[in-house]
Amino acid sequence: MATQINVPTKNEVSANNQAIFDQLEKGLGFVPNLYATYAHNDTALADYLALQNRKSTLTAKEREVINLVVSQVNECEYCLAAHTAIGKMNGFTDEQILEIRIGNVSFNEKLNALAAFVKNITENRSKPSSDAVDNLFNAGYTKANLVDIIMVIGDKIISNFIHGATQIPVDFPAAPELETINA
Repeated sequence: MATQINVPTKNEVSANNQAIFDQLEKGLGFVPNLYATYAHNDTALADYLALQNRKSTLTAKEREVINLVVSQVNECEYCLAAHTAIGKMNGFTDEQILEIRIGNVSFNEKLNALAAFVKNITENRSKPSSDAVDNLFNAGYTKANLVDIIMVIGDKIISNFIHGATQIPVDFPAAPELETINA
């Protein structure tokens, strides 16, 4: 039987993480289970939030494209659920979110190049095709954007792996299955 990893409560984490839980409750209204799971370690939650909230050359929509594509490639039900909700808050429709997840964005040429690049580099374990790189730059992305794109990919891989290893309960509405679209 596999070791069961719990979602720690505020009383089970360090004082440093308790303060972060308070900030999350104030800002989000709750502490997402995945964030709480980072708090098994005294510094990981603060480190992760610093990475996630770092200044970026990318828009919120572009970051959500990356989050959705990486989470789809890694089949992370937690992150797909969370970023489907966040994608909607950033103005994407349900249909657009499904397109983004498969890496084929018909409604925006620049986001399509981004999604295709992210899918390619993630599936190819850090080694994108030259076409994917060329298409990204031809769509208007810069070298600074490339670095930020890879930073967001890394951020999302961390969360995908935390959930994959812990299988903590998803506390967002489930993301729809992709069977509704011809992937």
